[in-house]
Amino acid sequence: MELNAGICSVTLRGLSIDDVVRTAAAAGLAGIEWGSDVHVHDAASAAHARTATEGAGLRILSLGSYYRAGSFGDFEDVLVLSQELGAPRIRIWAGDVGSADATGEHWDAVVEDTQRIAGLAAARGTGLAFEYHGGTLTDTPETTLELLRRVDRRTVGTYWQPAVGLADKQALESLRHLIEHVVGVHCFSWWPQTERLPLTARKELWLEASEVLRRSGKDLDVMLEFVVGDLPENVITDAAFVKRVTLSRPATVPL
Repeated sequence: MELNAGICSVTLRGLSIDDVVRTAAAAGLAGIEWGSDVHVHDAASAAHARTATEGAGLRILSLGSYYRAGSFGDFEDVLVLSQELGAPRIRIWAGDVGSADATGEHWDAVVEDTQRIAGLAAARGTGLAFEYHGGTLTDTPETTLELLRRVDRRTVGTYWQPAVGLADKQALESLRHLIEHVVGVHCFSWWPQTERLPLTARKELWLEASEVLRRSGKDLDVMLEFVVGDLPENVITDAAFVKRVTLSRPATVPL
């Protein structure tokens, strides 16, 4: 079992591919999830990101796509990016409607489309993971589990992150509820809503979350996402904390 400390490239949207890699390497992180919004948008940029990442001794953790399951869009472009990048996993979104407002038809569309693209990805040796996020069908643990049950594909899992506005106890309950299906974590500290804080501002949340992840017995990527001011120096600081909680037993982590 290994918890890998990494970073999402969206954390540093304003930097070039090479600067993202340099920052991740300087922070001592293990790998990068490359987003398709800015950095990896065509085959050439995907190849560049792969070469730069591997050249720095880091791993490609996943492709952070913005594909909305249920749209029945052309998934080939996403697959081309993931192949050029060498990504073992593609992040997707569970529709574009929150679970409380979703119709039965929307649920059916998201399920059917996910099954379709999961087959296309699996044929290339690539897994899928839902973004755990508001405004989609994966906005609660219960609806995420229901979606995964209905999709019923072993190559489809979910990411987890603390939902906006949830106190530590409730956020941890959601992680415990989902842990069997969690394949990666987006790691940030927002409180009380979307105000960005250093990770240590919610250190108890992340210390306990690391224990839940560790007890799962799975290899998991814990990826920094969103730092104060989008500043590289804050990546360095938050990365130091992430590495302590992923590489050490929580009791040994200085508070």
